This record gives sequence, C-alpha cells and structure tokens, in this order.
Amino acid sequence: MATGAESTMVEVPAGRVTLSDRRTSRSWPVEVAPLWMSAFPVTQAWYAQVTGERPSSVRGDRLPVEGVSWWDAVRFCNALSRREGLAPAYRLDAGAEAPEWDTAADGYRLPTEAEWEHACRAETTGPRYGPLDEVAWYGGNSGDRIHPVGGRRPNAWGLFDMLGNVWNWCWDVYDAEVYGTYRVLRGGGWADEHWSCRASVRRRSHPTFRIDDVGFRVARSTPG
Repeated sequence: MATGAESTMVEVPAGRVTLSDRRTSRSWPVEVAPLWMSAFPVTQAWYAQVTGERPSSVRGDRLPVEGVSWWDAVRFCNALSRREGLAPAYRLDAGAEAPEWDTAADGYRLPTEAEWEHACRAETTGPRYGPLDEVAWYGGNSGDRIHPVGGRRPNAWGLFDMLGNVWNWCWDVYDAEVYGTYRVLRGGGWADEHWSCRASVRRRSHPTFRIDDVGFRVARSTPG
C-alpha cells in the first residue's frame, strides 16, 4: 500500500515563471500563487488505494502509475479529496467536454503548467535543476524501463522525479485553436532523449490518451 512518504505534499512558494513554446516562438510570464505539490509522482500503490485500480503495464507499488489518461488523473484527484474530507476541485457533469475547476475548493487537483514549471525549477534558471543523470531517469540511463519514485536527487524544494521517469499531466489546454481539447504534458519520461527532459519542454496529448510513460502528480491550493 501507499506509504506516508509517497503521498507527502511539499510547500511550493509563490513566484513568477516565464513559459515558452518553441513551436510558436512565443513566451509569456505567469505569476504563481503558493501551493502544495506531491513530492513524488502518484505511485501505483497510492492510485490503487484510492481507486481500487491498477492500470499500469509494469507492476510495482513504488513505481509511478502510468497508462492513465488526463481524465483518469482528474477523477483520482476528486476521489482523493473525498477520501480525505476535502471539497473536490472538479465538477464532472455528464456529457461535458471538460470539467469545471472550482478554484475555491480545498481538494486535490492537477497543477497548472505554470505551477509545474515553477515547482520544477525551484528558483533555478537553467534547463534543469541539476545534472541530468543525477536528477532523472531518461533514455540514457533508465535501461529502457520505468523506475521506483525517489531514486534520483530531488530539486531544492524536495520534489523528486520532476524530470524523467514519467511525463506529468497538467491542467491546461495546450492550444485550443490548433489542437482542441489536447492537454499539456511536462517533464519527460524514462524512454526520452535528453532534450525532452528539460524544465521548459511542453508536450501535448488528447485527454483520453494512455501510454506507459505518462503519469501525474497532484497539487492543492493553499488557503487564501
């Protein structure tokens, strides 16, 4: 079952981050409010404890859950909130194209991509928060397999596996005009080349997409 350590939430201070998109050569600054973020990607044990399901292709309690869609991640957040007596962050109306985010709710949610990048960088300004082989499992050192969470060095704020191991679903729509409902993925995965495992890299996928190198981590807003 999930251990206390695997479900630890880390306080992320307020800050400012500049997001960039290589496809459009665009950049834009975002102010980020303080929040809590899970120290690790959601593990298979934690996911099973909350949902009763084990969707991953390779089994292991301390492995990141993968093979989960963006919708699966949203439902997990609501289920975890109810389990802990918190107000669910998302309103899931039948037939709705997307959930509505209740920003006043105190429950669990997916981080925005600005929150994700701000948390990943932890006040660093380079492409990564440390030497790649020390902080991430990626195509150059993973042995072509996923690894238990926490096996690489964390960033300065105590967040593990922000880069590599599994891509993280974020809340945001990638580009509604071009890609419709596609959502943002961040962080790179265990099979990726080094250039994908950078704090600024953005990827996209359909919210129903499931694959063996995509997982997620959870966040909570701090009280106003």
